[in-house]
Amino acid sequence: MNRSTAVNVQAFINEHPFSPFQWLVFSMCFIIVLLDGFDTAAIGFIAPSLIAEWGITRPALAPVLSAALFGLACGALGSGPLSDRLGRRSLLLGSVLLFGVACLGSAFSTSIEQLTTLRFITGVGLGAAMPNAVTMMGEYCPDRRRATVINLMFCGFPLGAAFGGFLAAWMIPHFGWRSVLLLGGITPLLLLIVLAIKMPESVRYMVANNKPVERIRAALARISSEAAQAGSFTMTETAPQTGGKGAAVVLSRSYIIGSVMLWITYFMGLVIFYASINWMPILLKDAGLTPQRATLISALFPLGGVGAVLCGVLMDRFNANRIIAACYALTAVSVYFIGQAVGNVGALVFIVFVAGVLMNTAQSSMPALAAAFYPTEGRGTGVAWMLGIGRFGGIAGSFLVAELTRRHFSFAGIFAMIAVAGLISCVALLIKQAARPHVANVGAPKAESFGH
Repeated sequence: MNRSTAVNVQAFINEHPFSPFQWLVFSMCFIIVLLDGFDTAAIGFIAPSLIAEWGITRPALAPVLSAALFGLACGALGSGPLSDRLGRRSLLLGSVLLFGVACLGSAFSTSIEQLTTLRFITGVGLGAAMPNAVTMMGEYCPDRRRATVINLMFCGFPLGAAFGGFLAAWMIPHFGWRSVLLLGGITPLLLLIVLAIKMPESVRYMVANNKPVERIRAALARISSEAAQAGSFTMTETAPQTGGKGAAVVLSRSYIIGSVMLWITYFMGLVIFYASINWMPILLKDAGLTPQRATLISALFPLGGVGAVLCGVLMDRFNANRIIAACYALTAVSVYFIGQAVGNVGALVFIVFVAGVLMNTAQSSMPALAAAFYPTEGRGTGVAWMLGIGRFGGIAGSFLVAELTRRHFSFAGIFAMIAVAGLISCVALLIKQAARPHVANVGAPKAESFGH
């Protein structure tokens, strides 16, 4: 390879083995997702301490618990177009700084109003960080392994949530509830130092935005020294080009049907997730189980995220839309059967775990699907908007069950209604596939573009 050679960056990434440098990018993105999971779960665990210390009622906690969800939605919706304009790296550094400082500040809150405001700001930072971590990782992945790697990265979320629960249970009796928020604030600020030194800009973003050749060469040389000889860099996108950037791509004629179907799918998935996670302990207790048993059975639901890695492997081999659509259809069936199994504890344990595996597998696979769907110019916005609009599904899921219980729906009736959301997700993905049938599998090795 001499200095006059033009190198296609995606072909270069595809041809070389996954390097230690790419594993470093993966590790940094994985920790960001882990911290998101930790933070999301931690607030639920400190809630009882807040009631005791500040003498507030349970309903008064609702704004604190939902503030971060609104922040997550706003952060995701705002950061996508910014990342397509300013770059993935600067957005990641800024968002990690924001949620680290806000979480650290939360530890020193003196009132419920102060804590609610800081939780919202923490949410904005986390909401911006998560989609950018997905986009950054996706743009450093070989086509044939993209879904597997992104899904593996997303396992950080349930791990962080579980880890948050165990740590909070140990830390609160020893050091008080503020210690959990201190840990949640100091860790991202330490990570920020590593990110500032080690995290590169996305190489695909640099090519798409005509950044200096030296910067692109330096980033690719960390994957393989062969890049040092390249004179220029090109990138093939077989995805339809719209000539726009960010939102203009996501809302263009070529992408609008797929975009709306991704939003509906992710929204409905989070309706199931939050309806189950927030209400299952209460509903099981009302159905006659002891509080301890209700909590333990409910805790099985979010554990199921590990199936996402297997799903990623299948998505890299077969049609990704259909694989995830099948997962959502099976989720709907298993959620329906949770409502039927209430009299039998053994069956209930089994079906809650199966539903959790299917639900988390489908939901965790969606960012990889979105990253593969859009071209580089619109990928940051596409992934972020799907995650942002989906967050409102989380809020809707909590309100849905509250409304169903107010209308005196039975245990079986509530889960039958929640199951409908899984069927809607399945149909939406099949419509996306029908509208753009050439988008077959996420990591087609024959394609040089981002999975088209």
